Amino acid sequence: MNKTELLPHLFRTEYRKIVSVLYKHFGFEHPEIAEDIASETFLSAAETWGLKGLPENPVAWLYAVARNRAKDYLKRNKIFDQKVTPILQSGQPDYAEFEIDLSDKHINDSQLQLMFAICQPVLPAEAQVSLALRILCGFGIDEIADAFLSNKATINKRLFRAKEKLREEKVKIEFPATPQISKRLQAVLTTLYLLFNEGYYSTSQDTTLRKDLCLEAMRLTYLLIENELTNLPETCALMALMCFHSSRFDARTDEHGEMVRYDDQDTSLWVDELIHKGKHYLELASKGNQVNKYHLEAAIAYWHTVKEDTIDKWESILQLYNRLLQIAYSPAAALNRTYALYKARGKQDAIIEAEKLKLNDNHLYHVLLGHLYKDADNTLAIAHLQTALKLAKTASEKTRIKKDLAQLK
Repeated sequence: MNKTELLPHLFRTEYRKIVSVLYKHFGFEHPEIAEDIASETFLSAAETWGLKGLPENPVAWLYAVARNRAKDYLKRNKIFDQKVTPILQSGQPDYAEFEIDLSDKHINDSQLQLMFAICQPVLPAEAQVSLALRILCGFGIDEIADAFLSNKATINKRLFRAKEKLREEKVKIEFPATPQISKRLQAVLTTLYLLFNEGYYSTSQDTTLRKDLCLEAMRLTYLLIENELTNLPETCALMALMCFHSSRFDARTDEHGEMVRYDDQDTSLWVDELIHKGKHYLELASKGNQVNKYHLEAAIAYWHTVKEDTIDKWESILQLYNRLLQIAYSPAAALNRTYALYKARGKQDAIIEAEKLKLNDNHLYHVLLGHLYKDADNTLAIAHLQTALKLAKTASEKTRIKKDLAQLK
C-alpha cells in the first residue's frame, strides 16, 4: 500500500479507536474535544508525512501524536487546572492520571462501553445509528448523509442534538452493572441490527458504502462476542443473521447496480465461508433457553442460503415467519411471509393472505401483488405495478418495476 492509499486506510481503521479512547477520557461533557484531537492527529500526519515521508511505524506515530495532543489540551484547559491543582498543592505532581491508554484492550473496552452509552432509550433510533457511525465507525458526515439519503446539515443537527441529550442526561461511558447487561444489551443489538440493515437494504447506489456499513455492524457485534459478559446467545444469533445475509451481498445487484430478485440471483456469487460462519454462530446461539427475533431471522436467512429450491425449504421459511410475526410483527416480515407462502403453497393462497395486509402505501406490497397476479389476471397485475411505480422512491426500484411492466405488456 503506497503513501497515498495508506492515510485514508489508517483513518478508517484507527480514527475510531483513537476517538473512542478520547471519548472515554473526556466523556459526553466535552464531545467536541475527542473528535477535534483525533482529527488534528490525522491532519498532522498528512502534513508531516508529506514533507518527511512515512514513519517506521505509522500507527504508533498516530497514537503518540494523539496522546501528546490530549496532554497538551489538558495542560492549557480549565479541566486540567481543576483536576491537577489539588495534586500540585500536595507537593506530589503526578501526570500518570492523564496518560491516554491506546492499548488494544483499552481500545476494545472503550468501544464496548461507548456502545452501551450511545444506545440509550432517550435517543431516537436514527440518532443512535448516526452516533455509532460517527464515533464507533469513524464515518464522515458526508458518508452518514449518503447512508440516510439526507444532507450534511441534517446529520450535523442530529448528531449535535444527540450529544447534547447524552450530556444533559449525564450518561457515563462505562459498562452497566453485570445484572443489567442482558437488559441493556437489547438496545445495543437493536442499534447494530439497524446499522446492518442500513447497509444491506440501503437504497444508496454506493456499493462500497453499503458494504462498509454491513462490515462495521459485524465488527462491532464481534466485539460483543469477544467479551464474556456480552457473548450471549442473542449476540451470536445476530452475528449469524449478518453472516448469512452478507454471504449473498454481491448477488443482490447486477453490474449496473440494479437490484436482482432472490429467484434470479447467481448462486455462484454466494460466499461459502460466510455461510459456514453463520452456521457456526447459529449453533452457538442455540445454547440458550430463549428464542428471540434474531434467532428466527437468522434461521430464515440460513434457509435462503440453501440453493435447492424445494417445497420443504419454503415451508420451513413459512413456519419461521409465522413464529416471527407472533413475537415481532412488522410489515416487511408480513410481506416476506406472503412470498414464502406463495413458494410453498401456490399463488392463490398467497393472494388471499396478501390482500388482507392492505399495505396500500408500500410499493413492495404492490410489486408482490403484481407478481402474484401475473398470468392469472394481467390487467390487475399491471395496475398494481403501476401503483408500485408511483410509490417507488429510487431510480433502481423504478427501473426494476418498469422492466416488470414491459414484460407484462
